[in-house]
Amino acid sequence: MGPHWGIYRNGKLITPAIMAEEVANRMINLFKRDAKGWRPVNGNIRKFQEDPHWRDYLLFYEYFHGDTGAGLGASHQTGWTGLVANMIHEWRR
Repeated sequence: MGPHWGIYRNGKLITPAIMAEEVANRMINLFKRDAKGWRPVNGNIRKFQEDPHWRDYLLFYEYFHGDTGAGLGASHQTGWTGLVANMIHEWRR
């Protein structure tokens, strides 16, 4: 019997539903505040992290920095990452 192909987490094969949940959680966490109150999606842009007039307005980016989660590319109030709002609704109720 050949090797088993698939996606593994902690040595166990995961289902597509678990994989979808993992992706959703990772996307949601980019927009959640950390212990400092900063959102990874806003990177080191202090205006978006700290200014009370900006900190609660979320921009949705084309893609994200692989290590920091900072939003990169064009930013919009719509777009494919706007689906994060739907993920929060579906995965957090």
